Amino acid sequence: MSWAAHELESYFLQKHTKIRVSYLAILLGCLAPDFTKFHVYGLDIGPIHLKAAKHPYEYHRGWPGVGPTHSLMFGVALFVFVLLVFRSKQWALGLLIGQWAHVLTDICDSVGTMVFFPFSTQHYTIGMWAYAAQQGKYGDAAAYYSSLGGVWDFFWLLMVLTGFQVLSAGYFFAHVVPNDPVWGWLRRRFHLRDVTLLAMYRAFFLYGACRIIAWFTWSRLVRHAPLDWSWGGPYWVNKVVLPHEPWATFAWNTTRSLVLFPLSLYLLWVLFGRRLWNRGQELPALL
Repeated sequence: MSWAAHELESYFLQKHTKIRVSYLAILLGCLAPDFTKFHVYGLDIGPIHLKAAKHPYEYHRGWPGVGPTHSLMFGVALFVFVLLVFRSKQWALGLLIGQWAHVLTDICDSVGTMVFFPFSTQHYTIGMWAYAAQQGKYGDAAAYYSSLGGVWDFFWLLMVLTGFQVLSAGYFFAHVVPNDPVWGWLRRRFHLRDVTLLAMYRAFFLYGACRIIAWFTWSRLVRHAPLDWSWGGPYWVNKVVLPHEPWATFAWNTTRSLVLFPLSLYLLWVLFGRRLWNRGQELPALL
């Protein structure tokens, strides 16, 4: 799993999407699959007590479990739901783009994602870094920021910084606000000033950047975890690697999914997707 890339890639995606789309929807789509993540490490806040899953990878990425949230079809479901209920094209597209980005990002660890669920429970992974959630939050952080996972986060931080104009007030009010009436609603509902809205927009960049630097520094100076930038590292963690399917099985699952997934998208579009899209609205900014 990625620790900060999901927050940072939303800025890049919004900037390079050449149609009207909500930044907030992209951000929410990037984060949505991990809203179930509290059960991965466990959570204790006041009266809330959630036990960590016995096998986090089965719960988080598998089936049965919440693994379908890390499939492309989950993004399609969000797209249809928003068009059906709210009729907002900007938000439907944004959620789809962000959620698909999350799915494709998470194939980088050693467990990967069920990209084509429900047509197949086949996991797709390039094994770039170790999936180590079973080590607990701190063990996972040490492993991630001692491997190519940390490099991946720094890459997305660099991508945002090299296009730093995306964080400017001019870009925010000229490109982000006009694509989403939610900013106007926030301003009116909570009596927010422009500087507050801009701070809210920049907040996830600041959060992601601080998270990367803090966890990387903690891993070096407190945990003293050895760096290992080899593919699939770090070598010292007991990572999860799913059993490899025979090549014939893998080929069959992939071929079947590559036929059924686009076919299902076509049928959804013909049966009711096109109608929902045509009745949807590109809502104007109301700031």
